[in-house]
Amino acid sequence: MVKKRVTKASKRRLLLFGSISVIMIAYFFVSMSTYIIDIYNLKKEEQSLQKELVDLQADEKNLNTQIEMLKDVDYLARYARENYLYSKDGEIVLKIQENNEEEDFKEDSLSFDQRYIFYAGGGMIGLLILYVALKRVK
Repeated sequence: MVKKRVTKASKRRLLLFGSISVIMIAYFFVSMSTYIIDIYNLKKEEQSLQKELVDLQADEKNLNTQIEMLKDVDYLARYARENYLYSKDGEIVLKIQENNEEEDFKEDSLSFDQRYIFYAGGGMIGLLILYVALKRVK
C-alpha cells in the first residue's frame, strides 16, 4: 500500500477552510437559535394580544349595553342614586363601606417569581450547610 503524503500547503488549506467552515456553521446555529427565540416570543405576544382583544371586545359589549340602559330615565335615576348618592326629596342616604381585608391580603402575598427566588435561595443555603457539615465529618 502506498501512503499519500500530505503537504504543508494542503494542511494550511485544510486548516483555513476548516476553520472558516466551523465559523460559518457556528454562525448558522446562533442565528437560527435567535430566530427561533424571536418566533417563540412573538407567538407568546400574539396569544396575549388575542386574549386582550377578546377582553376588550367583551368590555365594549358591556359598555354598549350600559349605554343603552342609561338612555332609560328610570334606570338613570336609580343608577345616580346608587353610585353618586343622589336622593329624592325626603330620602336619607346611608353609605355602607365593605371590608377590603381580602384585597389587602392579596397585595401583601408574594408573587410566583418572588416565591421561586425565596425557595431557590433557601435550597442553596441548605445545600451549602450540608456541604460544610459533610466536609467537617471527613
